[in-house]
Amino acid sequence: MTRLSTLSRSVAGKVVIVTGAASGIGRATARLFADEGARVALLDMNSPQAVADEIRAAGGDAAGWMLDLADREAIIRVVAEVAAHFGAIDVLVNNAGFSRHGPVDSEDFEERWARHLDVLLTAQVRMIRAALPWLRKSGAGRILNIASTEGLGATRFISPYTAAKTAVIGLTRSLAVEFGPEGITVNCICPGPINTSLTQRIPDEQKAEFARRRTALRRYADPEEVAQMILSLCLPAASYVTGVALPVDGGLTIRNA
Repeated sequence: MTRLSTLSRSVAGKVVIVTGAASGIGRATARLFADEGARVALLDMNSPQAVADEIRAAGGDAAGWMLDLADREAIIRVVAEVAAHFGAIDVLVNNAGFSRHGPVDSEDFEERWARHLDVLLTAQVRMIRAALPWLRKSGAGRILNIASTEGLGATRFISPYTAAKTAVIGLTRSLAVEFGPEGITVNCICPGPINTSLTQRIPDEQKAEFARRRTALRRYADPEEVAQMILSLCLPAASYVTGVALPVDGGLTIRNA
């Protein structure tokens, strides 16, 4: 059948960087891009080699680098190594994250505040700056930042996390305007309750009760459900979508009762 459309929904051959790729949403995203024919660079402070190995065992193209995103010089070095290894960078997925709870008057608050901003916000800027020369050469560069529904609301005792994720949304919008004339899109996903390492310490019965009370779908999501939306915003066909903060939250942010 002759195709009647012109925009491609394929990422085959694209080079994709995924941070925080050793587990959770990052692992699911790396696997999904690989399934769709992309060449994937997996970055994580915990060894991402196991994920790279499983992608290669399934016939995909992947390589892993250990990286502490609080280390500016390491970011510059690793991104250059990725570009040298694959010959290009077309998509950057800023996914790495963590969360530590505590009230604002706790003794370690400023330490937690600085670490959250370093890893959740400043590292995203540094990754973008390091990858930008190659994204510009791509012709259809895509930047996808992971924020959170905490950037659209708030929960007590995680103010450093909430502040950083709110700033990621602002960063996304600002860079979407800055890079728009170059055809580079910048979007972000705001995950809600997802079954990842960040939520695994919550007892199952508490998660079930929260999902029943707060989400329209009344369940937690699997990481791949978030990864599918990440892929969608990074497709060549998603060329007129930029500056978006998309909740992937089962209806958490729209449910009043």
